[in-house]
Amino acid sequence: MYLCLEVSHWIALPLSLLAAGFLIRIFIIQHDCGHGSFFRSQRANDIIGRVCSVITLTPYAFWRRQHARHHGSWNNLDRRAASGLDIYSSCMTVAEFLQLARWRQWLYRAAYNPLVSHLVLPPFVFLILYRVPFDAAKGWRRERRAVYLTNFAIAGLICGLGLLVGFGPVAAVQLPTMVIGSVIGVWLFSIQHRFEQTQWMPGKGWDFATAALHGSSHLDLPRVLQWFTGNIGFHHVHHLNPRIPNYRLEECHKAARLLQSAPRLTLRTAVTTLRYALWDDALGRMVKFPSAGRA
Repeated sequence: MYLCLEVSHWIALPLSLLAAGFLIRIFIIQHDCGHGSFFRSQRANDIIGRVCSVITLTPYAFWRRQHARHHGSWNNLDRRAASGLDIYSSCMTVAEFLQLARWRQWLYRAAYNPLVSHLVLPPFVFLILYRVPFDAAKGWRRERRAVYLTNFAIAGLICGLGLLVGFGPVAAVQLPTMVIGSVIGVWLFSIQHRFEQTQWMPGKGWDFATAALHGSSHLDLPRVLQWFTGNIGFHHVHHLNPRIPNYRLEECHKAARLLQSAPRLTLRTAVTTLRYALWDDALGRMVKFPSAGRA
């Protein structure tokens, strides 16, 4: 991409999509390292996870602990506050939404509008929000330190590249790649919990295996996209056992018939899930905002 910039920005820009694909795959490797599943050695997981974090702009130790909360409470209606970033780990029920004041309903609608939640917020989260320990408990000293150490490493990398090739070219290459990668990455994780047939359960009725098989999806992607996304489409298998590395998820899915009963999404149907924003207890499924209004 840097070489292409010498000819034209318009030649380099389309390559951002390909670079973003590799960025997503690197993030999945970091994700697996955070679960201690990519290597047998925890030390190797931590080293590679930290290296990946400089590329993905996502502090390794901080995101690992934040993400662990998601794995302890996903699709649990009574533990939504413990799920970390609401962008893919939480939702409001129809009854809760209808009890809000009109201005708060408008804010919630605006926040979960696909243009906001899937285009505006993802770059903001990865470029800005992850530069500070915004969601860290007071006792997360190691995780807070990891945020600032990651920032230091990123600054060193950007300065080194800037001095080598110029800061303008660095921005022209890195920013489009990061924006596209963050948009696709957040969409990828979000739709696997926020689709029409998913199951949200109250705390007393929440069951680990049921939540894995019916609260997360099997996103059946074309082979090339499956590779770039690190098999994370087999999300139901991942939630059933986060210690399975991404390169074994498909094998596990095919080995057990019960796993094949998870809700299946295709690339086409996954795009249509973006407007499912509320859980309807009466219907037992996610609904769109107009449906909630009629209810």
